[in-house]
Amino acid sequence: MHQRRPTIEQVAAHAKVGRGTVSRVINDSGSVSEQARRAVRRAIDELGYVPNRAASALAARHTGTGTVALVMSEEAGRQFEQPYFGQIVGGISSAADEAGLALTLRLTRSPEERADLADQLRAQRVDGVLMISLVCEDPLVDELERHGIPTVLGGRPCRGPRPVPTGYVDADNRDGARRATAYLVGQGRRRIATIAGSQETTAGIDRLAGYRDALGDRRELVAHGDFSVSGGMLAMRRLLDAEPALDAVFAASDNMAVGALWALEEQGRRVPDDVAVVGFEDAVVTSQAQPALTTVHQPTEAMGRRMVELLRARIGGAPETEAPIICDTSLVIRQSA
Repeated sequence: MHQRRPTIEQVAAHAKVGRGTVSRVINDSGSVSEQARRAVRRAIDELGYVPNRAASALAARHTGTGTVALVMSEEAGRQFEQPYFGQIVGGISSAADEAGLALTLRLTRSPEERADLADQLRAQRVDGVLMISLVCEDPLVDELERHGIPTVLGGRPCRGPRPVPTGYVDADNRDGARRATAYLVGQGRRRIATIAGSQETTAGIDRLAGYRDALGDRRELVAHGDFSVSGGMLAMRRLLDAEPALDAVFAASDNMAVGALWALEEQGRRVPDDVAVVGFEDAVVTSQAQPALTTVHQPTEAMGRRMVELLRARIGGAPETEAPIICDTSLVIRQSA
């Protein structure tokens, strides 16, 4: 088994100095006593610490020397169907460019590809990994951790039998869904359905939980989709067959909400007069839908930027127990509800 790479924090503790002192010795910058310098160098030798190329570059404010892999795990062809991917990749790309980090994109489509990728990334000596996955039980997370590669996830990781130390950035999915459903309740809607996202994803799980939080003792009406327009359309048809009198629907993604609008139009239901529709994400498609879509806004591009910031801190030796970054959501009222 590969051992985790010693961190700058461990070097500092071994040398009995501060983290900043270690950084100054590594980068040969600032004032450090000869005694402290010897202690740091001895600790580096004894622990086998190898300064990260990206960490050294960032500390010295140099650019263009670090390499970060952006890994996207999804079904073949689906990565670019969802606006979320394009927006978060845009934020990641901009932040990485500003930081002087070279960004390499890797797509994985099967469990075998995901399991093998950690070895490939280790062999390529990438400085860190940003991972966007819609796969709940993704073996790559554990493999990257085993190899000691600093990693940050876009989205809350699944909770297995033990906590996952990998850092992550996510929207407050549960509260956003609760807010959307509570809005429909406040509008006097009586039969409120949801088109839930895949329960193999934490976003799908959390948004369904938020719907249930706000529903109270009302009867739930749930159909499951796959975050796609076609999935939303099929789910909306199933809901109308099961409950013709429903008068509102919260869809766990804007794509599925657009599919719901199409299905409602197909069956002659007026939006929002007969059925109110609310989505989640606030992608470009929401303002172009007919009628314009009321939705939960999540700061997707900013989330991508925060992922890069968190990874830079990890590369620089920040402790893995650092709290995740959870971004607030807000409800954007348009014509559909």
